[in-house]
Amino acid sequence: MYPGGAENRPGRYFAVERQNITTFEQAAAYIEDIPRFTSKHSMAQTKAFLHKLGDPDREMRIIHVAGTNGKGSVCAYMRSILEAAGYRVALFSSPHLVCIRERFAADGEMVSEEDFLRAFLRIYDSLDWGALEREEAEAYHPTYFEYLFFMAMVLFAQMRPDFCILETGVGGRLDATNSVAHKELAVITHISFDHVGVLGDTLGKIASEKAGILQAGAAAVWWNTCEETERVFRQRAEELGILADSVSENDYSFLNFKRKSIDFCLHNLYDRDATLTLHTIAAYQMENCALAVRAIIALDGGRTVSAEQIRKGVLECFWAGRMEEVRPEVFVDGAHNEDGIRAFLETVASDGHTGRRSLLFGVVKDKDYENMIKELAVSGLFQKVCVTRMHSSRTLDTGTIAELFGGYPGCACEICEDAGAAFRRMYENRKDGERIYVAGSLYLVGEIKELLEA
Repeated sequence: MYPGGAENRPGRYFAVERQNITTFEQAAAYIEDIPRFTSKHSMAQTKAFLHKLGDPDREMRIIHVAGTNGKGSVCAYMRSILEAAGYRVALFSSPHLVCIRERFAADGEMVSEEDFLRAFLRIYDSLDWGALEREEAEAYHPTYFEYLFFMAMVLFAQMRPDFCILETGVGGRLDATNSVAHKELAVITHISFDHVGVLGDTLGKIASEKAGILQAGAAAVWWNTCEETERVFRQRAEELGILADSVSENDYSFLNFKRKSIDFCLHNLYDRDATLTLHTIAAYQMENCALAVRAIIALDGGRTVSAEQIRKGVLECFWAGRMEEVRPEVFVDGAHNEDGIRAFLETVASDGHTGRRSLLFGVVKDKDYENMIKELAVSGLFQKVCVTRMHSSRTLDTGTIAELFGGYPGCACEICEDAGAAFRRMYENRKDGERIYVAGSLYLVGEIKELLEA
């Protein structure tokens, strides 16, 4: 089997033997065993394998989404709006929270186990097994993310949706999803520091990588994070000669919170202001929704998607793991970097809760966890903090987390090495009026959701 683990040298394969994979479970296990952080392949190699699969992307109307924070939410809002307008939409997203099939959604549902297996085998049977078994230097095997992307292309080509929304993994310019031949629209969300070892150590460098998804002939819409990123995106759009639109906080205004929703005003929706309602308490979703709506306007221009359909799609949109209430007074949020934590804290501070707040926190070690913990500690929002670890080789040890929290006055925290056990203890021992939040990693959110769905 294609091996996982640190012993696998970047860009090299150990001898592999072809297996007789006949079930969804076997296919999913094989994919999970592909090393996630081996050296990725060149864009030429990715395009070559896509061509080997018969160029399944050629007939698709593709919307491509990159960015640091909010990609999944922006994709979800666009999908919901287009579906409210009567379109069939396919969505490739990452990561998944509980089941790997979540990454492939069509008509609002994740794909079946049968379709997943069929797409998996289409890729599997296209590999040069002789070359892989002989460890030839040019032998090609997709990385974890590449394999999933190829599966999405095969799946969606068979389903023939009206639109296909692709969310990038890391970056944009060299992301596997950027190998598609043609796009209808490129969308870039908020930019912040994440994956700096891969994308660069300035916002300008990171923006340059994200700007790689812009394409001649495809309109572009992006979030105006700062002057540095705005300059990069404007310059690239001008080089390509494409229609471009920038969205900022000036394009919307908050109106009011309700218990389970937010009303806000989106300015210049088809030349007039419009009130939209978000079915969430997450204030940061106003930004993501505003960007998604402007993207739909750039895509459609009001020809087939009405203002009323936009309102309906926004109201009905749901994206798991983003300030999601999984039990009464229990919220999980996928905030997993410094900007994400700030947005999470802004929502907590303004959610109207007057009782006790408790936090279950875990984080992976390749994030800027020191600043994430600082933001949480100095916020003063949580009367109790429990730190834990996830079932991932990337998880940061609880001792380090607790020591960092303990460096701030009044921020001593409990330690529980098992996330499920930690959550059960917090939930069973909570006091009247106490609200529990889970944040720090999508891995953690996924484990808690899986626990509750079991």
